[in-house]
Amino acid sequence: MGLLGPKRHTDRTGDVSEAAIVKRLLQVGYVILTPSGKQHRYDLVIEDADGQFWRVQCKTAWSEQDGAYIRFNASNVHYFSINGTKMRAPKRRDYRGQIEYFAVYYEALDKVYLIPVNNVGKVSPFLRLTPTKNNQEKNVRWAADYEL
Repeated sequence: MGLLGPKRHTDRTGDVSEAAIVKRLLQVGYVILTPSGKQHRYDLVIEDADGQFWRVQCKTAWSEQDGAYIRFNASNVHYFSINGTKMRAPKRRDYRGQIEYFAVYYEALDKVYLIPVNNVGKVSPFLRLTPTKNNQEKNVRWAADYEL
């Protein structure tokens, strides 16, 4: 185990992300409600200053291209049997119509981003951290625009 504790399991990574997201949402003034059970497609509900409620799915981001941008999963994969056999085929499900926001935590920078579900693609969207090599600005989704 050592001084740093056991190796982190993916569930633990999700727990760390969710805790960081809740902390940041509270710091900026949201009221947070958490559902009972795990059968929901959202992890929490936030209430804004106008008293409106929004369903939020918490996600963990990772960096790519030497930290130029971060990515997160905007869908999840379920496996099911085909004709009763043990062979399983993946089926991808996005969150449209089931949440209003993704709350994304990037641990390396200790940053939280709140992104409307309709502002991202359905699979693995990215948020740009650094300028593109060709300085393109059009259609670039900047992480700073969504940072809490």
